[in-house]
Amino acid sequence: MAAPIVIHRPSPTGGRRVTIQGQIAGLAHDDGDVIEFLRRAGLPDAVDLLDRGDWVEWRGGRAHHYEAA
Repeated sequence: MAAPIVIHRPSPTGGRRVTIQGQIAGLAHDDGDVIEFLRRAGLPDAVDLLDRGDWVEWRGGRAHHYEAA
């Protein structure tokens, strides 16, 4: 089963697109942005999910890095 949260590769201008169950949540520039998107989606303990592969898939770059590609 695929992770419901995907943090996509860093964009050329910085930031990473975040999708939750296939829906775009926004462009994150740091972990705080991701946590806020997840909180808005009803996951108040999102900080605990960022390093859980069953919940979050980090694509195209190192986890927790948002600098321009």
